[in-house]
Order: sequence, then C-alpha cells, then structure tokens
Amino acid sequence: MNMSNREIEVRFLEVDVENLKLKLLKLGAQDCGLDHLNETIFYGLDFPTPAAGKFVRLREYKDRTVLTFKHRVEISATGTIEYEFNVSDAQEAKKFLEALGLFVCRFVEKKRHTFELGNIKVDIDFWPQIPPYVEIEGPSEKDLKEISRKLDLDWSKVVFLDAMHLIEKYYHIPFSKLKYFTFDRIE
Repeated sequence: MNMSNREIEVRFLEVDVENLKLKLLKLGAQDCGLDHLNETIFYGLDFPTPAAGKFVRLREYKDRTVLTFKHRVEISATGTIEYEFNVSDAQEAKKFLEALGLFVCRFVEKKRHTFELGNIKVDIDFWPQIPPYVEIEGPSEKDLKEISRKLDLDWSKVVFLDAMHLIEKYYHIPFSKLKYFTFDRIE
C-alpha cells in the first residue's frame, strides 16, 4: 500500500490456476501457500449498506487476524482507500466493533493461494460456487500492468470491481443480500 493508504489492485477472472502457478514460480515468486480465510463483514450507521462503498472486515487467517476498513471512492486500480492492522483476538475485536455501533452483515469464507514477487502480491482466490480468479496488488498500476504482461494476463480483460460487485455482476449471485457466503452455507 502506498503512503496515501490507497489499495492498488486488479483482478482477472477464470484463470488457468496451474498454468499461472507455473509462470509465477518461473519468474521467481515465493509460494506463500494456501490459506483458508474466514471473514466477518461489518457496516455502521453512516455506512449501513453496500451502496455506501464502505465496510469493516475482520479476516481470520490460520496464523493471524487482520482488521480492515475499506472505502471504495472510484472503480479503478487505485480507487479504494484502505486501513488495516493485525489484531490479537478476533472475538475481542468483534466485541469492540459492535461496542462502537458497527453491526455484522455477512460471514464470508474463501481459500487463497498467495505468491509474492518482489513488492507484488498475487492471490489466487477460491470462492464458493464460482471459478477461481486472481487478484494482483502492488505499489502502482504500472507495476500491475508489468506483472500482468509477464503472466500473460490480458490487461483488456482486467476487472476493477471489488469481490462483492464482481461476484454479483459476472456470476449473478446476490452477494450483497446474503448473510452467509461460505462453502457450507449460502443464504
């Protein structure tokens, strides 16, 4: 993330996962492994719905928990303001957020295979009921274009939408209306 707290990332849909992994390894990327992520999404009084473009996420990895605030200000590679930090106790963080007046709107689950190549992070995301897609994050849009080219990902097919809007637009799943979007439960 750059100093203005802009998250700089793009997505490419329905990638050939095995081919992408091979290309990443040939480029010298570090394979950080596959993780199972559980996310609790919160909204607040001044951002009560997805239409506000803001949310707070409590994401549990196998070895850490990260609290994130995101505000989507425009649909572009640099269109999201993000603040995030590690928390030591997911349940206490949840209680803290609720004490501040935030409320849980959704529980989300996905698997993520992460690779790092210099200052670029490449995540292959596996969600319930949709094909895998790749998310690339780095310090600049120029860097994202360069790594995309090296991975033979067609920039004309880049997606700037966040996960919720991507899943709704391309896979017609009413993500924003769901309370649960997990491998065991979609409702």
